Amino acid sequence: MHAKDILIDGYGRIQEEVHAAVEGLGPQDLTARPSADANSVAWLIWHLTRVQDDHIADAFDLDQVWLAQDWEKRFGLDLPRRDTGYGHTSAKVAKVRVESPELLTGYYDAVHEQTLTALRSLAAKDLERVVDERWDPPVTLGVRLVSVLSDDLQHVGQAAYVRGLLQSA
Repeated sequence: MHAKDILIDGYGRIQEEVHAAVEGLGPQDLTARPSADANSVAWLIWHLTRVQDDHIADAFDLDQVWLAQDWEKRFGLDLPRRDTGYGHTSAKVAKVRVESPELLTGYYDAVHEQTLTALRSLAAKDLERVVDERWDPPVTLGVRLVSVLSDDLQHVGQAAYVRGLLQSA
C-alpha cells in the first residue's frame, strides 16, 4: 500500500464521520451548545471543513472550494470571507448557524472531492516538499496532510460527542 492510499483512506473516514455526526439533526440541534463557551456541531463541522479546504488548497496551489464554488455565499455567515474558525471567540462560534445538515455535508463533500483529486496526484517524493517555512523545522506536505487529518478527526469526534450529549438530554 502506498502512502497516498493510506491518506485517501484516512480522509474517507473523516467524510463518513462528518455525515454520521450531522445526519437527521435540525437547525436547533446543529447550533445547540452544551455550555455558553462550547462549540456546536455546526461550528465543529464547518471549522474542520474550512481548515481542510484552506490547507489543502494552499498545499496544492488550488482555489479554496469555499470561495470558488460559492459556499461562502450559500452559508451566508457574518464572518470574513476567508475565516476558518481558528481562534474563534464564543461570539464568533455563535455566528455559525445553518438550516440543515445537507449544507454542511454538501460543503464537506465538495472539499473532500478536491482533497481526493489532490491526493491521487501524489508521488512519494511529493510528501517531502516544504509547504510552510514559518515553522522550525519547516512543514512538509506529508506532515501537513497528517496534521489536517488528525485535526479533522479530533473535531468530528467532538461533534459526535456533542450530538450524543444533545440526544441524551
